[in-house]
Amino acid sequence: MAQGKRGARLEGTPEPHKMITAAGGVSVAADIYGDFGPLVILQHGGGQTRHAWKSAGQSLADAGYQAVSLDARGHGDSEWAPNGDYSNDVLVDDLVAVVEHFDQAPILVGASMGGGTSLTAVGEGRVDALALVLVDTAPRLEAGGVRKIRDFMAQAPEGFSSLDEVADAIANYQPHRKRPRTLDGLAKNVRLWPDGRYRWHWDPEFMQRKRSLGDRIPRQEEAARNVQCPSLLVRGGLSDVLSEEGAQAYLELVPHSQYSNVGEAAHMVAGDRNDVFVASVLKFLSEVAPAT
Repeated sequence: MAQGKRGARLEGTPEPHKMITAAGGVSVAADIYGDFGPLVILQHGGGQTRHAWKSAGQSLADAGYQAVSLDARGHGDSEWAPNGDYSNDVLVDDLVAVVEHFDQAPILVGASMGGGTSLTAVGEGRVDALALVLVDTAPRLEAGGVRKIRDFMAQAPEGFSSLDEVADAIANYQPHRKRPRTLDGLAKNVRLWPDGRYRWHWDPEFMQRKRSLGDRIPRQEEAARNVQCPSLLVRGGLSDVLSEEGAQAYLELVPHSQYSNVGEAAHMVAGDRNDVFVASVLKFLSEVAPAT
């Protein structure tokens, strides 16, 4: 287990299938599902990892696509930014580097932060995508829901004494989900530091980045107006981050976009109702970028 200032990977944490050199020489971790077919790049939200897409990635591979799920810089098994840069611009630069690595036009699927990266990349002409799927994100988000995410990520900077404490923190944040019977799945969410405390997998500097919802809206709305490729917006019906009004505002900016509202899911749509999410995405892709 590699260890340093970021702590040690816990035993049983899956190794990434591949490391890809991204912007500024930072290596990002990737898992690859499928050996051929249209390329689908899956980008997670802030505080998540590539593992959030495991079931979706396998389903896409089974349907004839090659799915690549990434750990954003500063998350999971990707390297931390040496200069603490986790801006939207550098995340777009990372995505461009990954697309260039695979050397084919991708389908971009992005949740929350990953969706913002995808939208910027497409709308500002950095990535020529076959299709764009946004998962519970759009230019206009709800401040209260975003604050809840940030508060969760900022908690316990001193770490946790046990995986039980980690499980309690996650259960409090996601009361609509059942608490897991075993703690094995938590291993990929934390690292064990030399002081014996468990801390979240992301770089603490990621939380120091100044973010303003108001500042991001004009740029994201302009990017949305420029989206020409097929688009699908998937919203969690229970989401407190993307409201129905925010979803409709995106659809006005991208009138050709399709829309799916997953009624029993909150912000983490793929985690809450992966079956419905995957069915919506595969139906969309069968129409706009079918696997041969």
